[in-house]
Amino acid sequence: MTDNQDLIDLVRTIPDYPKPGIMFRDVSTLLLDGPAFRQTIDRMIALIEPSRFDLIAGIEARGFIVSAAMSYALEKGKVMLRKPGKLPGEAVSIDYALEYGADRIEMHVDAIQPGQRVLLVDDLLATGGTAMAGAQLLRGQGAIVDKALFIVDLPDLGGGEKLQAAGIEPTALMAFAGD
Repeated sequence: MTDNQDLIDLVRTIPDYPKPGIMFRDVSTLLLDGPAFRQTIDRMIALIEPSRFDLIAGIEARGFIVSAAMSYALEKGKVMLRKPGKLPGEAVSIDYALEYGADRIEMHVDAIQPGQRVLLVDDLLATGGTAMAGAQLLRGQGAIVDKALFIVDLPDLGGGEKLQAAGIEPTALMAFAGD
């Protein structure tokens, strides 16, 4: 991943956040740099075959930023996977475990037509709990989800292996060792 060193250098590491012992990889510093953000989106798009997907699903909140930019560039519809109570229409939800606790995400029940191919996008892959929940939520509505795309992967936390075991190919621009 040395070809992305320019972007790797813009990801800030915050020690002991959100709890002691965690090295939080913060992409907000990367997003602050307009040209770097553009390069991030362009390079992420280069990692996929756009014709393989009908829609792009982004996980709240940073995943929204990345997936919206990709959706715009590729002229693909965008599915929002949101925190509870944020969607105005009828929603379907799933509860899941996080590396720091538990959470829930929702999407509109009519966001997916059975058989649509959906690319799952988020900023960071850690233990894979949020990405797996997103994939299960989408699949539960009939979507075909076989690829997930991230800015950052923390491979030592096993999220990629969890996704692969579920038939989802994880891809990231960059990886950081440890947690």
